[in-house]
Amino acid sequence: MPSKTLTRTVAVNCFGNKQTRRILRSAEDAYRRMVEEMAEYAVRHNASQATLHKVFYAKFRREYPWLPTRLIKGAYRDAARRVKSFRDAKKRGRAYTETPEVRNATLVFADAQDWKLEGGALKLRIGGRWTELRYSGHKQLHRYLYGGWGLAEELKLKRRGKHWVAYLTFKRDFNVDPDPRNVVAVDVNENNVTAAVFVGGSLKEVWRLETGLSHMVVAYAERRRKIMEGRHPSDREVRTKLKKFRERRRKLDVARKAAKFIEQLAEEHNAVVAVGRITHRAKEKMEEDKGRKLRHRIHQWNVRTVVKLLEEKPIQVVEVSETGTSSRTPSGVCITFSPLVIRTAVRGASGRIRPVKMRLRVGRAGDEVWERDVLGAVNIGLRYLQMGGFVASAPTGAHAARAMLMNPRLGPTPLAEISTIIARYR
Repeated sequence: MPSKTLTRTVAVNCFGNKQTRRILRSAEDAYRRMVEEMAEYAVRHNASQATLHKVFYAKFRREYPWLPTRLIKGAYRDAARRVKSFRDAKKRGRAYTETPEVRNATLVFADAQDWKLEGGALKLRIGGRWTELRYSGHKQLHRYLYGGWGLAEELKLKRRGKHWVAYLTFKRDFNVDPDPRNVVAVDVNENNVTAAVFVGGSLKEVWRLETGLSHMVVAYAERRRKIMEGRHPSDREVRTKLKKFRERRRKLDVARKAAKFIEQLAEEHNAVVAVGRITHRAKEKMEEDKGRKLRHRIHQWNVRTVVKLLEEKPIQVVEVSETGTSSRTPSGVCITFSPLVIRTAVRGASGRIRPVKMRLRVGRAGDEVWERDVLGAVNIGLRYLQMGGFVASAPTGAHAARAMLMNPRLGPTPLAEISTIIARYR
């Protein structure tokens, strides 16, 4: 049975005595010098991690005989990662130096022989002796430590003032064996996430999750503009107000709830999750020749965040091309859309009734009537099924399935059914 290995990283605050802090600071200084030298060499000679090992391992063993060998291995592994990120940034025109700058050094212990969790302490072997760091446990650590997850070999340690932060990585294998004819096709849009569920190659239902992220992006941009009006970003009062923003946290919270709901759909139907392939380069092309405000909205589009969160779930995720999925019907007919606004009263998770306004884009192609986001999700699912060589039955229009509305902020109960799209459009 095929399996999928998932990793989780947990940050733990650690505290040590004066002698332990002095030993770790000495190791940090040596580690930074090693990474700087190897990163500069790797950029100039286009060296790989194996080449760095051949050139620098024996040299650093002579210079720093008191450092663990696994820490030296972690240093050239760290240098190789930094150089790879630097090259990617340079290709996109985002690098402004000739070599990567090592501003913060994070100690990387590449093997579990030099560290262990024992008796409520993190023990490190440096200079031929074991030093202890006491860590403060929390719920997330206990969840993975005693929940069937195993500790990985690598440990990362970073200094924060007088204390240190240990990054523990946990791994676990999950059995993932979905039915290839069951698909949850996901189309991530600016204001909603639409999921079309196929069972046995036939469309069963369509879910529309209203996220409202575009309103959040515009509102925060306007608040940021008013705060910075006539002031420099380095102004103390401006920085204090901007720190109180929760924009990133709120947007990530909505994306996580959407990914969680899609995971539940995939597990319920034992299905594969098919999502549209949108790369960073594709987003950059979308931003070209656009106005400042529209560029900002496209840049804040969280499609890659949702895909990344789905890949971290114990489900099978497949990316397919979404070229033309929202402009052609399943029968291949081009379609144009016009706006349509639907208002309805719904009852939220708290029991309170509130109005919800949905902005739809509905179009007609012959006898078929489609909503644009629903059409995109349906075409993504059909494209995946055709890639797998399965016979997929294409629906005849939006009336073949009911699109159900859900707002992640009001709980998992469906708020309303969009069953009157065709009637109101006609």
